[in-house]
Amino acid sequence: MKKRKKIAVILSGCGVYDGAEIHESVLTMLAIEQQRASYVCFAPDIKQYHVVNHLTGDAMDESRNVLIESARIARGNIRPLSDFDVADFDALMFPGGFGAAKNLSSFAFDGSNCSVNDDVVRVLKAMVALGKPVGALCISPVILSKIFGAIAVTIGSDEKTATAIEAMGSKHVETTHGEVVVDEVHKFVTTPCYMLEATISQIMLGASNVVREVLKLA
Repeated sequence: MKKRKKIAVILSGCGVYDGAEIHESVLTMLAIEQQRASYVCFAPDIKQYHVVNHLTGDAMDESRNVLIESARIARGNIRPLSDFDVADFDALMFPGGFGAAKNLSSFAFDGSNCSVNDDVVRVLKAMVALGKPVGALCISPVILSKIFGAIAVTIGSDEKTATAIEAMGSKHVETTHGEVVVDEVHKFVTTPCYMLEATISQIMLGASNVVREVLKLA
């Protein structure tokens, strides 16, 4: 029997405004299962940048941990990103949400001058060094652009974000729902998801298409 491919899913909290986008995260995991692969969730064990009330959009006067919040999505079955071993996985997936731009990086505040979490940098460089593919949804492709520069990615059609991506040395390709951009050299696969006005079924299409292309490269 053919061995199932194993994918690491990197979460950034729980909730679109201050963590991982829940629909994108869950539908990525579902797509992995449906395409006969398996997944393990990881998140950095760090303090969230801030906490946002998802009813009002206002910042709240409290503190939360990215790993603990991500465990809500993973039903507690999650590991700290510091434990990630590249030898154990065939591919990597990054759902979107502001957590990718606030917790995994500082893109939400610093744009093209952003920094990226040290463990995220380590994990991505290790994957690329071994020629293992990476999928990124929504805003998370900006992390790839910051680390690797001259790559091809998509976040859909948002002009401001596309300009920042190109300022980091990458080529931005405009796309719509379900479309993916594959950087064959680095084995990066990206799709816009909620960077566009989208329905949950359109998110499922994007997640499924990214996972499919990632598995072809794995």
